[in-house]
Amino acid sequence: MIASVVTTSLHLLKELEKLQNEIVLPSQQIHLAALQITSSIVERIKEGQQDDLELRKTIKKVEEGSVQDFTIKDGILKFRNRLRVPNHPEMKKELLKESHDSVLTTHPGSTKMYQDLKSHYWWSGMKKDIADYVARCLTCLKVKAEYQKLGGLLQPLPIPVWKWDHITMDFVVGMPRTQRHHDAIWVMVDQLFKSAHFLAIKTIFNAEQ
Repeated sequence: MIASVVTTSLHLLKELEKLQNEIVLPSQQIHLAALQITSSIVERIKEGQQDDLELRKTIKKVEEGSVQDFTIKDGILKFRNRLRVPNHPEMKKELLKESHDSVLTTHPGSTKMYQDLKSHYWWSGMKKDIADYVARCLTCLKVKAEYQKLGGLLQPLPIPVWKWDHITMDFVVGMPRTQRHHDAIWVMVDQLFKSAHFLAIKTIFNAEQ
């Protein structure tokens, strides 16, 4: 892709240079710069497809006409007119980084980022990789708010009128056995005053006992 951009922003020139774009300055006496942008990612994807054993098999099937949805255009394998990205972690990470962390993208969400990437690129598990990358973005975790339904008003428990009118119970088991063969503690707590009783019991006791 070749495009011409005229700008006086040095910050923009530096950002474009970070994206591995070729910057051509026609003259040193003028303040405007004519930019010739040439993306290298397409050529690297093309080279990566030749190094990927699975994609080489797919290319062979396309040439034989035994596979659908895949085409070869200008020597590059495409899936439904999208560049088929080889199984190269660093290349995928670079695409994800440019589509999310760049100042030109402003940290989109996983859905927006997926819609932008899938119009040009495709690889197996692409949607999951995008969701995982966005979920680990520290900037998004710090800045972006979570859109969740409000929890509503608090619903306090009613206050008992009489002492020991409402109690809670719990059992502490696995205790050392006493001389009377007690090996558990029955805990009863009054809901009103929070006073408690601790009774030694046996784990073999049934509900009636």
